[in-house]
Amino acid sequence: MFHRMKDYPSKLFHKTPAWVPDSGLFHVRLRIQPGSTALTEPTCAAGLLDSVERYAESGKWSCYLMLLMPDHLHALLSFGREVGMSETLRSWKRGQARVLGIRWQDGYFDHRIRNAEEYAEKFAYIERNPVACGLCGQEGDWPWRTAAFAKEAVPKF
Repeated sequence: MFHRMKDYPSKLFHKTPAWVPDSGLFHVRLRIQPGSTALTEPTCAAGLLDSVERYAESGKWSCYLMLLMPDHLHALLSFGREVGMSETLRSWKRGQARVLGIRWQDGYFDHRIRNAEEYAEKFAYIERNPVACGLCGQEGDWPWRTAAFAKEAVPKF
C-alpha cells in the first residue's frame, strides 16, 4: 500500500523498550553541526571527557567507551530506567552546548548491544575509527577517548 510522506514521522523517537534490562548497553553516535568547533579541539575535548566522568560518577550512565572524532563521537553507554537514554543524552548535549558552545545536530543514532560478541565488535570498531580516518597510527595513540568510568570492566549480558 502506498503511503504519503506525511504519514511518517519527521523524527524517530528513542525509547528503550520495557523488556530491555536497566543495564542494557547501547552504541550511541552524536554528530555536530557543520562549521562547529571540532570535538577534538583540546579545550573542548577535555571538557567533554570531564563531563563524561561527572555523569558516570553521578550514576546518570555507565560509560564503557567514549571516543571523540572531530565531527562526531561514539559511545558505549548504559542508562538508568528512571530518566532513560533520550532524556539523559538531551540533558548532556544541552549542557555541553551551553558550557562548551558545541552545536549538536538534532537526535542521535543508537543501537542496542545484545551480547558479548557484539560488544567486542563495536568496541573494536570504535577504537579503529581514528586510525581508519588517518588521524593516528595506532588505536592506542588516540588521546580523545575514555573507558575508565564503567561500573564493570565488561558489561553483563
